[in-house]
Formats: sequence, structure tokens, C-alpha cells
Amino acid sequence: MPRSALRFRRWAAIAVLGGLLAGCGAENADSGSPAAGPAGDSGSRTSTEVRPIQAATRITDAGGATVSLPKPPERIVCLVALCDDILVELGMTPVATNSQLLAHPRFLGKEKAAGVPVVPGGFLSPEVEAILSHRPDLVIGLGDTHGKLAPALKGATVFWPLQPESWQDSVGYLRDLAALTGRTEQGEKAEKAFRARLARAEEETSDKTALIIYGSDENFGVATPKTDVAAGLFPKISHYPWKSRGVDGAYSLEEILARDVDVLFVETLSFGAPDGKLSDKLAGNPLWSRIPAVRNGKVIEVDSEVWAKGRGTRSLGVVLDEATAALR
Repeated sequence: MPRSALRFRRWAAIAVLGGLLAGCGAENADSGSPAAGPAGDSGSRTSTEVRPIQAATRITDAGGATVSLPKPPERIVCLVALCDDILVELGMTPVATNSQLLAHPRFLGKEKAAGVPVVPGGFLSPEVEAILSHRPDLVIGLGDTHGKLAPALKGATVFWPLQPESWQDSVGYLRDLAALTGRTEQGEKAEKAFRARLARAEEETSDKTALIIYGSDENFGVATPKTDVAAGLFPKISHYPWKSRGVDGAYSLEEILARDVDVLFVETLSFGAPDGKLSDKLAGNPLWSRIPAVRNGKVIEVDSEVWAKGRGTRSLGVVLDEATAALR
């Protein structure tokens, strides 16, 4: 798979071969107000203070998108997994989705998730007629990918484009949807729980070198804090020396070997039927076995639905739980 196909991981939405991701702002930072620094900034401890959320029928998110509704939305279609994540945090279920995140045991679980209709057309091209067949009050998608649907949805429903780049953005979207749905108490509780979890992880910061890679074959990518929400947590909990180079994930095995990686997290991306783990495919390269994490049995295949796509407070809580356990 060419490296251009790997750029989609930057915004964490696994779709089809050659898929891409997107991301950008929202309200909130360590204090619960506008973001205090770039994603992955490890210079300050995370505050556990949560400002009250006020119910509203109109919000403008930090990215500048305005959502106005006549009443709290009850029927919400999710075209991006962050939407599913937020709804579960608020005690809601989408009327339709196009991600598999809900099947994870920390969300609805396979049995309950099977009852949520899937929007045909995949992540890149969800079918407008299918979306509208669910009579949604609100449709939530990824701005750079699903913004093209807005004209077709106009007049029939309200479309909200999300574009998260950091955990602060994700918290901001949680707060905004909590305000729109009137589930302010649930929103505050979810934000409080996540902030407390991140603060605990910061207290246990490891001096081990961590790395997140992703891909479906030998042309893997490296997740960097500037381009990946989950990776943005890692400078707070470990040594994470990986920086964006313009082309996301442009690191060679030789460079990785030189960094003495202690714990290596692997996201295997499937474009169709699963065809094996990325870590097993990389095992054929003689340099792979020389990486300390590989030699010491600290290569961990993670759930890409959560690590790559989720990006909400519940998904990021799972990332923190699994990462801190491995980094001890």
C-alpha cells in the first residue's frame, strides 16, 4: 500500500483502501476553556475542574461551525466514530452509524450494537437517502470528508461537521452535544471522569519510549501527536519522540531501531476482509526483531476501532488504560 494511503490515519477514520481522515478544533483545554496549547503538549498537568454545561438550542463550536435546533435532538445519525463515542457517554444511541466502535465491550457490546442500523456506502460515501430514511434530527460527520453531503441534507435535517485534532477538541464536542441534547449532567460526568483518568496517568508518567504504528502491510505509518488524537496523549504519559514531518508517519524501521523503543503499539488496519496482523507481516524484516520492544515481548496489537477512530473521551480512556498498563 502506498504511503499516500496511510495519511488517512491522521484523522483516524478507517474506511476503504485509500481512505483519509480529517480533524480540527473545538472548545476546551485543561481549564475547560479555549485550548491552552497544541495537541501532545506535556508542559502542564491536566486540570480535573469541569465548568458547568448549560443546555442550549444553538452552539458554535471552536472550529466555527454553528448548530441550531428547534429542540433537543433525539434521532442522531453518526457518520464518524467520535459521534458514537459522545452519544454513549451521554447515555444515548445513534439511530444509525457507519462505524464499528459500538461493538466494543466498553461501548454497547456486540449484541446491542448489532441492533443499530449501518449506513450503506461506507465511511467515504454514505448514502444520503439511507441517512434521511432514519428521520434524523441531527447528522454528525467529519467536515473534510462529509461536508460535501451538507447541500443534499439541507432542509431535511441539520448537519454538524466535526474535525478533532486533540483531546481538548474531543472534550469540547462532548460539551457541545451535551448542551444541545440537554444531557448536561451526563456530559459533565464524562468530562470529569476523563480528566481524572488523564491526571492519574500523568502522575504515573513512564520514562519508557513508546511508539504507535499503523497500517495493513510493510508500508506502515507512525502516529504523531500533531496529527493523531490518541498519540497526542502519549507525551503526557511516556517518552514519545515522534514528530510530524509533513507526510504523516514517514519513519523507517532503521530510524525506529535507533530510538530504542520499549513498548510498541500496533494498529492493524483492514481494507476489506482481515488478512493478518501488521506485527506479523513486519516480522519478516530482519530489523524488526532487533527493536527492544520486539525482543522483550512488548509489542501490543490494539483495537484500531478504538485507538484510530474513536477519539472521544470513552475511547481515549481505553487508550490510557491499555497504554499505562503496558508502560509500567
